[in-house]
Amino acid sequence: MFSTIESFLIHWEHEGNSTQKLLDNLTDESLSTEVTPEDRTLGRIAWHIVTSLGEMMSRTGLKFEAADHNLPVPITAAEIAEAYRTSNEAMIATIKEQWTDESLAEQKEMYGQQWSNGTVLGILTAHQTHHRGQMTVLMRQAGLRVIGVYGPAREEWASFGAPVPTV
Repeated sequence: MFSTIESFLIHWEHEGNSTQKLLDNLTDESLSTEVTPEDRTLGRIAWHIVTSLGEMMSRTGLKFEAADHNLPVPITAAEIAEAYRTSNEAMIATIKEQWTDESLAEQKEMYGQQWSNGTVLGILTAHQTHHRGQMTVLMRQAGLRVIGVYGPAREEWASFGAPVPTV
C-alpha cells in the first residue's frame, strides 16, 4: 500500500518504464505466441496490462483517457505499446491532478471488497508485475529479446562484464 503520491510515482517510474520497454520489444508476429490454445496469447496478456490501467483506476473515481478493456486486442505490437504509453502518461497526470496523499486512505469498492486507493496502487503494480513475468516467458518462446527488470536478463550479463549464469 502506498501512503504518499510521491512514493507511488517514484516506484511506478521504474515499473512503468520496464513495462514499456517490454511492450516496445514485441513484434506483430509474436502477439500470437501462446503456451497452449487454452491460455492467453502474448498479445492478449500485453493488452490486458494496457487496459487494466483504465479499468482498475476508473473504479477509484479517477477519470482519464485510457485504452478500453472491452476493445479487442490490436493487431499490431506498435498499437499496444503506444496505448500503454498514452494510458500510463494520462494515469500519472490524473493522479497528480486529482489525488492528494489524503486521497490514498479513501476506501473504494473494488471487485466486491473495500480497498484504499493506496492499496489499489499497490495491487495495480503487483498485477502488472505478475503479467510482465508471463510476458517474458512467452517472449523467450517467440525468440524475442527480453530486458532485465529487477536485474540483468541473460542477454545483458555481458554488458556488465559478467559471465552468463550457468543453467
